[in-house]
This record gives sequence, structure tokens and C-alpha cells, in this order.
Amino acid sequence: MNEYPVLPAQFLETMKQQLGESEWDHFLQALQQPAPVSIRLNPFKGMPAPANGQAIGWSSHAYRLPARPNFTLDPCFHAGAYYVQEASSGFLSHVLNQLALPEAPFALDLCAAPGGKSTLISSFLGDKGLLLANEVIKSRNQVLKENTIKWGLGNTVITQNDPAHFAPLSESFDFVLVDAPCSGEGLFRKDPQSIQEWSPENVHLCQGRQSRILQEAAALPKPGGYLIYSTCTYNPLENEGNVRFLAANFGYKPVEIPIDPAWQISRSECKTEQGVFPVYRFYPHKVPGEGLFMAVLQRPPSEANEKSPKKAKDFRHPHLQRLPGKVRNHPSFPKLDVPEPLSYYQYNNHLFALPSRWVPRFETIAIRLNVQYFGVELGDWVRDTFLPGPAWALSMLPKSSYAREELTREEAIRYLKKEPIALSKADRGWVLVNYKGLGIGWVKNLGNRSNNYYPKEWRIRMD
Repeated sequence: MNEYPVLPAQFLETMKQQLGESEWDHFLQALQQPAPVSIRLNPFKGMPAPANGQAIGWSSHAYRLPARPNFTLDPCFHAGAYYVQEASSGFLSHVLNQLALPEAPFALDLCAAPGGKSTLISSFLGDKGLLLANEVIKSRNQVLKENTIKWGLGNTVITQNDPAHFAPLSESFDFVLVDAPCSGEGLFRKDPQSIQEWSPENVHLCQGRQSRILQEAAALPKPGGYLIYSTCTYNPLENEGNVRFLAANFGYKPVEIPIDPAWQISRSECKTEQGVFPVYRFYPHKVPGEGLFMAVLQRPPSEANEKSPKKAKDFRHPHLQRLPGKVRNHPSFPKLDVPEPLSYYQYNNHLFALPSRWVPRFETIAIRLNVQYFGVELGDWVRDTFLPGPAWALSMLPKSSYAREELTREEAIRYLKKEPIALSKADRGWVLVNYKGLGIGWVKNLGNRSNNYYPKEWRIRMD
């Protein structure tokens, strides 16, 4: 057993007051334990529940594992069959299931990287809703993009924008998640580096950054829509302080989320001049996860009729264009037998597919924000020839016109390391390689050898 982490004295004093003497020792003892490990299954990819997993009551398809396996060497992880997400963050699943939402919600995750909560929202929306997942930091946006592609549902648009850029989309979303950057007190056990970065000055800096984000986010839900605010910290300045900010400046109303007492989630009340707001905290000595704070607020309904965007006759974008009919009708263009019509776009040589009913929303987004990815990237169109891409292999869209090769675990690992693999298929051409029935990528069979088209930047580097 490890020694207690060396924690900042001011943090310890604040937590002791927050928890009280009866819980204080239990909290410190929990920080001495290894961080628990949990995963959330992708319900659309059919991976069975882990035999040794313990279901997490507040998070659909989530399980705590008895020990941390080597996820890097599990092809199912790379195929997007599950996401490694600490249990407390999965509370969002329970929250979404309690809200009065339309059948096909339009959602925003404003601070989305690395993608844990975005992939959770994507699963919740399924083939009904659309998610706009935003991350302003370029390097983190790339991680968000990779995780979204591997999740494979094709119901997400990724943007890279400052929250201030969303002003033209005010009153557009059925719910907005602000999982705000914070001082990270709830991650001290999992991420010791966050201890070194903590200071009272940093707490105040984070609170100011959060208030600025919320200043922009508050106008984005529709009347009657929801704003979900969460952090991975404990302190009231970053948590209740911002709930009071929203209540005082934007007229938001409290939303009660029913919880099972067996879950050991700590519910408390944030008193404001506008009313009492229930808030929820996760402590590591009570739950099988890390520290988390969450509050749900609702924008007051309006008598005004909601106006949905209409598809523009002319979509003018400096880089993105609707795919010309001559390309869609070309014999080499992929044929997708899906129940819902798809619309196609081209960015340079890259071809993308998106459900047609979301086109007005998407084009409104595309002309106002910096879109990094959307729907499913099918592949490249080069000199009247279609080259299938990795995102299509990982997606739920059909790929019935291609040969398939089921790989063993050892073969799949070699493929994911971007090493050559032998194919049993005699036919030359593109072959979709699967592991346990899940697409993981493409191989070009040349007869006497094959080319591995797994993205270089995704390859496994572990021996």
C-alpha cells in the first residue's frame, strides 16, 4: 500500500471542513488505494459484458474491472468496442435518461476532449440525434477526433472553436454539456501531476475561466433546454460558485435528478436568491470512481415558436462542398444500403457521409464554425477511383461490397502495429480486416503481398 499523497495544506483544510470528521479518515484512506478501473461498452458494436465486471448502476453499459488489463494490446479497444472511462463520469448517462428531451435531440459538448462524455452522448443519441463536440486546443481536438471515429456511430460533428464563437447558434441545442477545465482535485489519486499544479491562485484562475465559458454557453440551450455543468474538482468556488453565477445572470431553474441511495452519491443543495439547486458530488471513499461534481439546470420555456434551420439552396464554403452528382453516380462510388438517406460532402479528396435530415443543422454549423470532422469519412476520391478510409472500416455503415478477413488476436495486433499480415483471400483488391466481427481497417491484397492501410499515427508502439 502506498503512503498518503503529499497534498496541499489548504486543500486538506478545505476538504476536512467539507467532509467532516466522520468521513475525513475514510477519504484519506481512499486516496491511498489504487484508482479503480472501469469501461463503458459501445452498445452498437455488440461486445459482451466482461465476465469479471461489476455493473455500475448509474452508467448504462459500464462495468468496473477487478484489475487494469493491458488495453493497448486489446484489438477490441482499438475497434471502438468500449471506452476506458472512470465510473463517476458515467453519471451523465443517468442524467440524460432523466431529462425531458425530444425524440431526436441536438446536443453540444462544449469542452469535449478527450471524448469520454462525447462518446457517451453519441451512444445515447444513437441513430436519432446529432452531437456537436467542440475542443479549442488543437492537440486535444485530434484525440477527440480519433476516439469519435473509433466509436463509429457517425452522429457527431467535431469543431475547434472558442466558446465565444458559438454566439450565432444561441437557443439551438436541446442540451449543452460544459465539462469545464478545472483545478482537478478529484483526480489527485489518478493523476499525481495535478497535485503539483494545484494552488489557491490556480483555483481562482480556473473559476474565472469556467465563468467565461458559462457566460457563452448559457445562451446556447433552447428555451426549455438544459445546461449540464460538471467538473472533476471538489471546491465550492468552482462548483456552487458557478451555479450561482448561472442562476443570477441567466434565470436558469434547478433540475432534480433522482438517485439510488445505494449508489452513495452525495447530494447537497446550493442556495441562491433564485432558488435551491440540487448538486451532486462523487467522493472516492464512497463510489468506485474519482471525484466529480455535476449540476443540471433548465432554461425557462418560452412561448416563441422554435424555428428549425432549412437547407440552403446554395451551400458556400471555402473548403467543403456538396458532392457532385457525377461522383455519386460513378460506378466506383461506394453503395451504402442504409434505411435513412445519406448526404455526401467533399473536402479536398476526402468524402464524408451524413444523415440527410441533419443537413440543415450541419450546414449552419459549417459556415459559422471551424469543422474538423463530421459524420463518417468514407475515404478518398482520386482520379475517378474510390479508396476506402479507416473511419468507414470502424463505422457502423455497411461495407457489404468488400471481401472480409477475420484476424486472430496475434494477426490483429500485428495489423494495429502497421506490420504486414498474410491474407487467406485469393481475390485481389481491398479487404476489410475484422477482429471478433468488428472492422478495424483495410488491407490492399496484391496477390503475393498486401499493403497495410492502418493510420500511422494510430499504430501500436508497444512491444
